[in-house]
Amino acid sequence: MSPFDAPSAAGPPPFGAPGTAGPPPFGRTAAAMITPFRADGRLDLDGARRLAVHLVGEGCDGLVLSGTTGESPTTTDAEKEALLRTVVEAVGDRARITAGVGTSDTRHTVELARTAEQAGAHGLLVAAPAYSRPGQEAVAHHLRTVADATGLPVMLYDIPGRTGTGTALTADTLLRLAEHPRVQGVKDCAYDLMKTAKVLAATGLAYYAGCDEQTLPLRAMGAVGCVSTVANAAPRDIRAVLDAYDAGDPAEATRRYLRLVPLVEAMTGTEHPGTVTAKALLNALGLPAGPVRAPLLAAGPEVTSELATALKTAQQ
Repeated sequence: MSPFDAPSAAGPPPFGAPGTAGPPPFGRTAAAMITPFRADGRLDLDGARRLAVHLVGEGCDGLVLSGTTGESPTTTDAEKEALLRTVVEAVGDRARITAGVGTSDTRHTVELARTAEQAGAHGLLVAAPAYSRPGQEAVAHHLRTVADATGLPVMLYDIPGRTGTGTALTADTLLRLAEHPRVQGVKDCAYDLMKTAKVLAATGLAYYAGCDEQTLPLRAMGAVGCVSTVANAAPRDIRAVLDAYDAGDPAEATRRYLRLVPLVEAMTGTEHPGTVTAKALLNALGLPAGPVRAPLLAAGPEVTSELATALKTAQQ
């Protein structure tokens, strides 16, 4: 079987809501998938199809499209829709497909959410508005408005580093939003374990580690999985950490997690964003990726070589 062939397995059963016996609503090992481009910078839909099938075949039961790693700030609405339709068609029900729809404009975000629902998305990823710095009540209103706009489950993106301290989701805001029937998960990039613990203890929200170095620590706290940038290049290795922990072997999970740390640091702990490092590795592996769009700059040969070495070491 080629890495781009669809897996023969029927795939996971239908996903249930948080707090039920069903699987998590957005998958468990979700890749924050890059958006492949052609050499001339155009959207590469054939590459997106092949990459999505590869990632699912390698163990991802969720794909998050048009997030930061997917270069959402520099893709058009039409490109986002075309990408989503292509990936949904490629993997069907073998993985949960979550569409990033967050913008700083509530009306625009609602339009993207409705388009994503029509295009076949299984869920939505929505961040607090950036730059304009609305207060907590305004942030909550923005996110509720988006959740009201479709019938899809919503994953809140808690990432103060990109939305600014003025719009960081507080624990109280998260607790209030958890009362909405379609707010079902959180992608946690807040680096605030106390806030995470408070919300986990008081709600049925499905928490996902949004930063690769926190996949195992947050799972141990009660998170259900991860939305991983590193999974673009090492999907089996990311899943293996969660598989070991869920099988009741925390020592093996820790061993696998620590073996991945140098790769995680190489991909996410440098001056190069995860989009850049993920695309550099995928290109080096002969998988669909292509260039990044400005203002991002591609990784040079030296950085790419270091990334390849880190990947090889992690997989030994």
